[in-house]
Amino acid sequence: MEKIDRKNKILIFGGSGYIGSYMVKASLKLGHPTYVFSRPNSSKPDLLNHFHSLGAIIGMLDEHEKLVSLMKKVDIVISAVAYPQVLDQFKILEAIKIAGYIKRFLPSDFGVEEDKIRVLPPFEAFLDKKRRIRRAIEEAQIPYTFVSANCFGGYFINYLLHPSDPNKEEITVYGDGQAKFVMNYEDDIGLYTIKVANDPRTCNRTVIYRPSTNVITQLELISLWEKKSGRNFKKIHASEEEIVALSKRLPAPDNIPVAILHSVFIKGVTTGYDFAEKDVEASSFYPDMKFTTVDELLHIFLKHDGPKPALVAFQ
Repeated sequence: MEKIDRKNKILIFGGSGYIGSYMVKASLKLGHPTYVFSRPNSSKPDLLNHFHSLGAIIGMLDEHEKLVSLMKKVDIVISAVAYPQVLDQFKILEAIKIAGYIKRFLPSDFGVEEDKIRVLPPFEAFLDKKRRIRRAIEEAQIPYTFVSANCFGGYFINYLLHPSDPNKEEITVYGDGQAKFVMNYEDDIGLYTIKVANDPRTCNRTVIYRPSTNVITQLELISLWEKKSGRNFKKIHASEEEIVALSKRLPAPDNIPVAILHSVFIKGVTTGYDFAEKDVEASSFYPDMKFTTVDELLHIFLKHDGPKPALVAFQ
């Protein structure tokens, strides 16, 4: 009989990427045997070596047979691959089918809840690729959890507020700045994702990270930062018409980030839908845990301990 205290073995694709690295650290922190999949040409060998020193097993796997072999050794598979590799998840699915039963597969979602929104064409085409992966998982009857983590807090604080630039005097406000959006700290996203991946209650359900403490508008975020930092910023408004026109004018994939800004900060898509019957709000499932609030996250940045500015790979 399997021991109750046995820790699930977790395989993470994209573990050296931006959000994937937080999931790897959380998995190791919670004591799970952790496999990190990285492409042979990973640009972050130092990070991979660090994970190895913490007990992770680094897998440079580029052959189907090797991938199937690794799948047979793990219980849970999490994909955190970037946009260019989204459809490569079909290869992961095929390996899972051949390897046999796994307890859970979490595909590379972790942003907006793509099944409940419609956005500008460049972003819509991106989300449609993710929807194709979701439907294929359901059709294959692979146990899954779909995760909508909404906005990565540290990433967007850097993008919107530029806290590391002491000479920054202007902040761009998208639209009127009053659309509500959800912002969660990357450390929390990593930790909650490992929790829900191991939770029997979240099997074949969508889990949405929308704690009430982390729903905010751009203008409220700027005001909070001005109070904490003691600085005042000139607000430059980018109208919806300007953003829509830019999304049409820019070539792919440069038009995707612009369309994302429109959907999140002008249309408010992260808060503009109701939960379905089987959907779960993460904070309600774990009363012993607490999401870092936006106010607390800004305080982390005030101490210069926040995540460093990063770029998202769209090509």
